[in-house]
Amino acid sequence: MEGKTRILWRPSQDVIKGSNILRFVNWLNEVFGFNFEVSIDKPMRNVHNYDRLWRWSAEDLETFWVSIWRHFGVIPHSPYTKVLEPRIMPGARWFIGSRLNYTEHVFRASRWGEEAIIYVREDGFRRSLTWDQLYREVAALSDWLKGIGIGRGDRVAAYVSQVPEAVVALLATASIGAIWVGVGAELAPRAVIDRFNLLQPKVLIAVDGYPYRGRVFDKYGDIKQIVDSVQSIGRVVIIPNMKDSVELSLSKSVHDWREITGRRGVGLSIESMEFNEPLWVLFTSGTTGIPKPVVHSHGGVLLEAYKVGLHMDYKPSDKFTWYTTPSWMMWNFTVNALLFGATILFYDGDPTVRNFEPYWEITEKEGLSILGLSAPYIHAAMKSTIEPGMQFNLGSLREIGSTAAPLSPQGFEWVYGKVKEDVWLAPISGGTDVVSALVGGCPILPVWEGEMQCKWLGAAVNVYDEEGRPVVNEVGELVIERPMPSMPIYFWNDPDYNWYRESYFGVFPGVWRHGDWAMITDRGTVIITGRSDSTIKRKGIRIGTLDIYRVVESLPEVVGSLAVEVKNKLVIFVALRPGLQLTEELKKKINDALRNQLGPYYIADYIIQVPDIPMTRNYKKLEVPIKKVLMGWPIDKAVNINAVLNPEAFYAVIEALKPYMDEIMKE
Repeated sequence: MEGKTRILWRPSQDVIKGSNILRFVNWLNEVFGFNFEVSIDKPMRNVHNYDRLWRWSAEDLETFWVSIWRHFGVIPHSPYTKVLEPRIMPGARWFIGSRLNYTEHVFRASRWGEEAIIYVREDGFRRSLTWDQLYREVAALSDWLKGIGIGRGDRVAAYVSQVPEAVVALLATASIGAIWVGVGAELAPRAVIDRFNLLQPKVLIAVDGYPYRGRVFDKYGDIKQIVDSVQSIGRVVIIPNMKDSVELSLSKSVHDWREITGRRGVGLSIESMEFNEPLWVLFTSGTTGIPKPVVHSHGGVLLEAYKVGLHMDYKPSDKFTWYTTPSWMMWNFTVNALLFGATILFYDGDPTVRNFEPYWEITEKEGLSILGLSAPYIHAAMKSTIEPGMQFNLGSLREIGSTAAPLSPQGFEWVYGKVKEDVWLAPISGGTDVVSALVGGCPILPVWEGEMQCKWLGAAVNVYDEEGRPVVNEVGELVIERPMPSMPIYFWNDPDYNWYRESYFGVFPGVWRHGDWAMITDRGTVIITGRSDSTIKRKGIRIGTLDIYRVVESLPEVVGSLAVEVKNKLVIFVALRPGLQLTEELKKKINDALRNQLGPYYIADYIIQVPDIPMTRNYKKLEVPIKKVLMGWPIDKAVNINAVLNPEAFYAVIEALKPYMDEIMKE
């Protein structure tokens, strides 16, 4: 396989020497007496070296996670009596008896006087919080929450944009043992009400507005609707972002954020939590039903975040951002970088305005060292005229992340050709379910075009065929064979694990089926080809939708595409460059490309033009809901429209389908 796929990047000796993972391996050998190796000058040798390390981490779970605990110096308020019991999914409990707190560990990484969080808006406005200010505001809010009777297990809800106050609120909530429930202010009130009514929060912290694509979205009306519909909310705290003062009258007490957090001289007291007690509830995208309310633990999130730092290679000197929203786990993933003393940055606005310039401009101005994007963003930027490497000084940038969908080989090529030739491109793939990645980057390994570098440590990742047998160099179902501390402790309101079991364990008993169609190569790299419930099966051969998108979207006329298969017919929707119409000639060009690059079975039966490709709010294409509508499901059962980023695009696809429905559905 090596001859066919190009290596696009090799870590330099300096990168390997300075890596967190090398320090960890040296420490493991010293403290535990292992003999793991890392080659400083021959990264190709690290393919074998890393495989040995990964196998140990995925098999000897107890020793591996104890080593993370000890290497990163977890602060226990009481010791653990057992590392893991029972060793099953679901229901595994970790570090039994130990007590700790997530927030305490964040402040242990403080670099007093330095910036902890930077906030940049689409309109050019910038502000930041130093570590000192962050500590002071967390302490003041934490004290206020306790003063109004909020305590362990109570829910504090947030309806926020990318403002730094959201991080303050999360840390204050966690410090007192309350449970954080944050959603992005871009969500429609109906979606927020459904989520919050499930959790019954006592306090709502909300932003007054945010900018997007040249407009200011005022949230007062939405906040009022939410408060009127969620009876449990007793108090509302408004974060002034777009207005100078708080002028909102509600049936509940309204407070100004600045008055609560402006108090000085308040110390931060920490509630010690049992390792497996809840830290936050995250919601899956929920496009095809009720979003799953995933509950993660203080200890599970903390240990996973420390392990992530080995793969992302966070340093205290790093400035880091990811293209995300507080509704998506990548926001939490970004906040976790504070555990390493890194400075995190949040951008409020549309990153595609001005020909995709905002993130590159921020990288130059702020000196970002790690920039996290999404594959849809990169694929869309490839279609524009932007050349980030030519237009901006990206000297500080050493690492680019990508997630939300598989990044095509052309996406890799664009990054190395148009962004920076010596940047470390490290796409990741995981999920809200584990608030992390399962596969992704590693600073001691080469980068092959179109492939993620490795399975991450501590994640017993495999790929199964339809009979449940592990396969290499073949596409199959991505699975996790053993527990991880950051797996959900439970779903909210699912006392018997019924919903949990149904979500992950219905196909392979006792093994977590993740829902991705993937291939592990013989060199340990991983290629995700799409969601396994939206794969295309032709003449008994399955392929992921990514393979189709790679071909169709490589054509200059096509801006985006979406593929579904129904009744053994392949339907491809295409969004074209402005002003273009789908002609018979262009349809032929698309099908010729599919025939030549994928084979005769993958010619589309229908190619239909649409104005835009509908996506979830975390930038995944709505393949399954569209397929369900084609199969005759009512729209309200096929999709939760509140979870859709661009609902008008979804309805436009349904409209465009109408003339073809009867014909497609014929046997």
